[in-house]
Amino acid sequence: MAVARCQDDEVTDPTMSGSLTRLLPDRHGLVVRLEAHPGGRARVLDALHRYVDALEQEPATELFVISLDPDDAEVVWLHEWFFEQAGIDAHRAAPGFAQLMDELSDALVNPPGVMRFQPISMHLADHLLGDESLA
Repeated sequence: MAVARCQDDEVTDPTMSGSLTRLLPDRHGLVVRLEAHPGGRARVLDALHRYVDALEQEPATELFVISLDPDDAEVVWLHEWFFEQAGIDAHRAAPGFAQLMDELSDALVNPPGVMRFQPISMHLADHLLGDESLA
């Protein structure tokens, strides 16, 4: 695969027109496991979707993905990344995050499980960048 590095750490692949591949310096990420009480995953998802609706108030939160666990009907996974450690600190200090934690406090079996990581690159397929049906 022929890959060329461009400005702003963007990487292009001439065979993948429209796709976005980017290096991610100074990013910090979290994978978070949320286990709802039996039958309570919908409540957790509702709280998360309300939180996502206000994420524009957290400019250092660059990615926030909610995923369902296919093997456990009560588990939700979050994949998040932030610009620099200061982004995580700002995320945790944000009023919306405090509200989310308050909403989730009695909805979860255990405190959230958190794994830290440092993303170094990403690829997003072109059909996800321009597909209005995904909105």
